[in-house]
Amino acid sequence: MSTTVTDPKAQYALITKGLQEVLNGQIIQDVLEKEQRPLKIYWGTAPTGKPHCGYFVPMVKLAHFLKAGCEVTVLLADLHAFLDNMKAPLEVVQYRAKYYECVVKSLLKSLNVPIDKLHFVVGSSYQLTPEYTMDLFKLSNVVSQNGAKRAGADVVKQVDNPLLSGLIYPLMQALDEEHLKVDAQFGGVDQRKIFVLAEENLPSLGYKKRGHLMNPMVPGLGEGGKMSASDPNSKIDVLEDPAVVAKKIKKAFCQPGQVEGNGLIAFLENVVQPIQELLNEQDGYFKLDIDRPEKFGGPIAYSSLDQLKQDFKEEKLAAPDLKLGVTSAINGLLAPIIADFAENKEFQEAQEKGYPPEAPKEKKAKKEKKQGTKYPGAAKAKESKEAALEKKEAAAKEAAAAKEPETTA
Repeated sequence: MSTTVTDPKAQYALITKGLQEVLNGQIIQDVLEKEQRPLKIYWGTAPTGKPHCGYFVPMVKLAHFLKAGCEVTVLLADLHAFLDNMKAPLEVVQYRAKYYECVVKSLLKSLNVPIDKLHFVVGSSYQLTPEYTMDLFKLSNVVSQNGAKRAGADVVKQVDNPLLSGLIYPLMQALDEEHLKVDAQFGGVDQRKIFVLAEENLPSLGYKKRGHLMNPMVPGLGEGGKMSASDPNSKIDVLEDPAVVAKKIKKAFCQPGQVEGNGLIAFLENVVQPIQELLNEQDGYFKLDIDRPEKFGGPIAYSSLDQLKQDFKEEKLAAPDLKLGVTSAINGLLAPIIADFAENKEFQEAQEKGYPPEAPKEKKAKKEKKQGTKYPGAAKAKESKEAALEKKEAAAKEAAAAKEPETTA
């Protein structure tokens, strides 16, 4: 188990390490240096689609917080999952919340950090109380419709005819800071507008401002965009089979010589190296072994991410070889999660009931195509049809005549 950092300045450095932006950092410093108590921080996640490898990015930061002695609350935002364009039906969302809890615990356990100060809270456990509801009414009385829409623009799914629920979502996320009694909230930089809404409006309800910590957004495996649970081609499930990982990485967009916007290099930078630093308790630690075929120069090992980037930029490291190395690194990260799942009945039940297999769609019966009267050969077909009808009628008359009794003179 890694050691806990106790010096306030070292704690702040670890808490803010690798972040894209910090709002109200002085609030966090005052808690650590003046109040000399553990920082209380929360990270919320809506249990919708299955967690993917992109979740390693916030997990690295949760590991940093725990290593810095913070009290970390993971909010399993079940009502948010329902409000976000009904991404998760209410009848399964409780099981998805449990699945997310199992995943987060398993990921953090694999990072070898202490989790005695890690707590899980399901949103509906307090978001349905009279006090919370009254606060929601109060906040909706000071935030404009446009303000709420703007705050949720980068988080809530955008559709042509948006539901009112998309405006409630950011208000609730702001209120969660007060009702969870934290000093700071952590999230991706896509949450920034919601964080600003909280800072600007919570004081009008008599509540204090909080600090806000923002991670950079990591590109997905496709060309541009973040890793998303709704796009199966851009993400790798935390329980993905090694062969499927290899197949997806092989298809990943990887422009030779291009480092910026390269999802594979971004994954090494934002996930693999920070995890290796945590596990080895050494800043700057990096190791990547690439089992390159002999005909292309044989195996190669990197101990510097900067050197790997430089080699890729100069095309000394080919895209297929980079993919081999990333595949190996990802499968190494997922192995303990897959092993944990295989041994954990609660984990298995949560997946089974939270993500039941979809029933096969019934095939619609094919409708007979009506060709109309203007297609080529229509007139000829009409004549043939009419001739066949006349022939059928004539045969019927002949058969009827044959049945009539003969008369005698």
